[in-house]
Amino acid sequence: MNIGDAARASGVSAKMIRHYERIGLIRTSSRTQAGYRQYRERDVHLLRFIRRARDLGFSLDQIGQLLSLWDDPGRASADVKRLAEAHIADLDARIAALTEMRTTLETLARACHGDHRPDCPILQGLATPPPAS
Repeated sequence: MNIGDAARASGVSAKMIRHYERIGLIRTSSRTQAGYRQYRERDVHLLRFIRRARDLGFSLDQIGQLLSLWDDPGRASADVKRLAEAHIADLDARIAALTEMRTTLETLARACHGDHRPDCPILQGLATPPPAS
């Protein structure tokens, strides 16, 4: 199948497929005599794997590690779990940071009258340095 077919079948854009090839995340596709990329069902399966991992927020480096583990029949599931748990810890940290941002913005928005007056607690809050952690 050509790159358009592979993109439709995998849910990964042709541009991203070319990018993944360029950075070495997937192997370079075979080419027709005319130079068009050709993909097999295995390639589409691999692209779906990458798409799912991206949907779960894994970085390209992490996906590369997951792909290496996936291709290694002698892998230890503990290695895969360790990667997933590290990603979960990173997600938890980002969730905590986002929750803190949301709480701060809610507080500032509640303090703002939102009327014709020029004073604005939101702008004042943004101009104030954050408390030391």
